[in-house]
Order: sequence, then C-alpha cells, then structure tokens
Amino acid sequence: MANLAEKIKVYLEQNGKDWKDHLYFGGDIVIQNTSDGTGDKLTQWNVSGLAEPTTEQLDALDSEAVKLRNNSVAIANRLNEYPSLGDIVDAIFKKEAGDSTEFDALAAKREVTKTKFAKE
Repeated sequence: MANLAEKIKVYLEQNGKDWKDHLYFGGDIVIQNTSDGTGDKLTQWNVSGLAEPTTEQLDALDSEAVKLRNNSVAIANRLNEYPSLGDIVDAIFKKEAGDSTEFDALAAKREVTKTKFAKE
C-alpha cells in the first residue's frame, strides 16, 4: 500500500502539477501524523488551480503510487550496478577505434541489470 505522500504525488502529476513545487516541509501541502494511531493526514492544501483530493480519490491512486515507488527502487538499484561514466566513455572511444569488446560487454551487462531490476 502506498503512503499518503506517494498518492498525492500521483494526484498532482495526473493533474499537470509538479509535485516538487508543492510537496515539501512548510510548502503548499502539509502532511502531518497526529500520533493518534490513525496515520498521516493532509492538513494543508494550497495548490492553485487544483482542488484538494478526497480520501476516495487518493485511495483510487494507490496502485499507481505503488508502481511509481517500485519503479524508483528499480532505477536506484540499476544505478548501483551500472558502470561508471568513465568506463562507458572509455568503451565508446575503444569502439570508435575499432575494438567493441568492452562496449559490447557493457551493453550485455546493462541488459542483465535491466532484467534483474525490471520496472513495472
């Protein structure tokens, strides 16, 4: 299940808003946990031109928010396994000089990594 912030990110993006402009501490949107056991609550909404979402609207975005989170994790994992930019540049120069061995190996490793950490 997605958390409230993840659902709000999807809601903003689906309505043409950049969540980075609105969803941060002290910004247009404030999420608080009242520590009463009921979880996070949307306590402030000041997004110009976009109505505050209802709980039902946000709950309907749960699967999309989970997908967004999972894809972010997959991308982060890929970045940890991809070669350095220096290795890539070196392989490109060697390929241009006629030896594509390193480049081909990097391309094969990239495909393995993308399969290992597939996005939804």
